[in-house]
Amino acid sequence: MAVNFSKINYGNFGSCVCLENGTIKLIATADIGPRIVYFGFIGGENILFEDRERNFYEINRGYGVWYAYGGHRIWTAPEIMPETYFPDNSGVTVGFCDGVLTLTSPLTKFEKRISMEIIMGEDRGVTIVNKIQNCSEEPAVFAPWSITGLAAGGTEYIPLCQEDNGFLPNRTMALWSYSSIHDERFELKDKYAVLRHDPKVEKPFKIGFNVTDGYVEYKKNKQTLRVAFDSYKKAEYPDFCCNFETYANGLFLECEILGEIRAYKSGETAEICEKWEMIHNTEQ
Repeated sequence: MAVNFSKINYGNFGSCVCLENGTIKLIATADIGPRIVYFGFIGGENILFEDRERNFYEINRGYGVWYAYGGHRIWTAPEIMPETYFPDNSGVTVGFCDGVLTLTSPLTKFEKRISMEIIMGEDRGVTIVNKIQNCSEEPAVFAPWSITGLAAGGTEYIPLCQEDNGFLPNRTMALWSYSSIHDERFELKDKYAVLRHDPKVEKPFKIGFNVTDGYVEYKKNKQTLRVAFDSYKKAEYPDFCCNFETYANGLFLECEILGEIRAYKSGETAEICEKWEMIHNTEQ
């Protein structure tokens, strides 16, 4: 079945655009963002977190209020004020041509332009190309940082590096100051790490890894979201060289992909390409 593109109003996110192919559906915002706020099987539940009550926000003094809104977004790393939390509360430019949905933000006050290219095939997956362009006249040091907020109550599985490096280490793990090593939501095994979302636990937890297999999975009820991304390469990554990080609080769990941190020249664009696939758990 061909992919259908339509303009809709969704929840309290205002004007949005929708892609459907008869099996899966994706909804992205037009009045804010760019954000993807819905992804799932048609007739099923949304695998993404929606913050309709605007419970998660940061006051960015001098710039306004940044709202999480939920779902998928693209940021710059490292995480600093005020740039990381620059409010994306303005409308985006929407384009749809030859099956590619393009969402482009206005130029930020930090001279960067954020955009997403979204391609839905005829199967159960979408390809998302997250882009950050340095629009200043000088080089800018940053890393692209893709963040996907996931609906409460699921469990995330993160494969750990299995390469045999002989006498040298093969796995990186970074912990944040607020992360308790005894957090009952987190479990570390030889081949993978597990992070379970528990709405009753409000304390935040964050951890980072070098994910060399290039995918993670989030299972909730009868469905799984598989997120595949570029393989770990010999490059400098943020946060002790992690290309993947995950965060949980009482509202949601985040799947976070990081690209190379370096000086991007004037006009140069940093990208993270990822593919999302919905899977019925009975198939696994």
